[in-house]
Amino acid sequence: MNASAVGYYGPHGDEALDETAPPGADFLARVCEAWEREALRAEALGIRVVRLRLGVVLAPDGGALGRMLPPFRAFVGGPLGSGRQWMSWIQRDDVIGLVLAVLEDERYRGPLNATAPRPVENRDFARALGSALGRPAWLAVPAPVLRLVLGELADMLLTGQRVMPRAAERLGYRWRHPDLPGALAASLGRPTASAPG
Repeated sequence: MNASAVGYYGPHGDEALDETAPPGADFLARVCEAWEREALRAEALGIRVVRLRLGVVLAPDGGALGRMLPPFRAFVGGPLGSGRQWMSWIQRDDVIGLVLAVLEDERYRGPLNATAPRPVENRDFARALGSALGRPAWLAVPAPVLRLVLGELADMLLTGQRVMPRAAERLGYRWRHPDLPGALAASLGRPTASAPG
C-alpha cells in the first residue's frame, strides 16, 4: 500500500476527477507520480499494489485541521484566496476504514482516491468549520499573503482539486463521515449523526 496525495492530479478547476484522470504537470503532481511509479515496481514481483491518494485529512489532533483551528478560534478564520477552489477532504476514521478495507479485500488494487464523496469549495469549508466552532468565517486570507508566507506551497492551497472516490464507491465502501459537518463534529470531539461505517 502506497500513500500518495490528490495533488497527483494537479489543478483542474471545477472538473470532477476520479482515479482514471491523468497526472498533473506541477511540482506536487510530479512528486506524487514518481512516488507511485516506485510503488508499482512491486507488481513485477506479483504483489498487489494499492496507491492511496489522500485528500485533506481531518483529525482531532494536528494535521491540516490542527493548523486551521487557531485562527478560527481567535475569530480571524476564513477562506483562502477567492475561496472558490475545491477541497477534497476525508475524516481520519475513513482513512483507517479504507486502509482496513484494502488489507481485507483483494478487489482493491491500483489507484484509490481516499477522499469523502462530497468535496466542497474552500469558502464552504471555512463556513462549516466556523459554524462547528461557533465562530465567524469572514476574514479571507489574500492569495498574495499566502504566497509570501508559504511560497510554492500556497499554490496547492489556492488551486485545489475536486476529487471523487469512485473506486471505493464501486467496491461498496461505506463512509463513516460522508458529509463535512459530521466529519468536523467527529474531528472536534462533538456528537455526530454521520452514517455508520
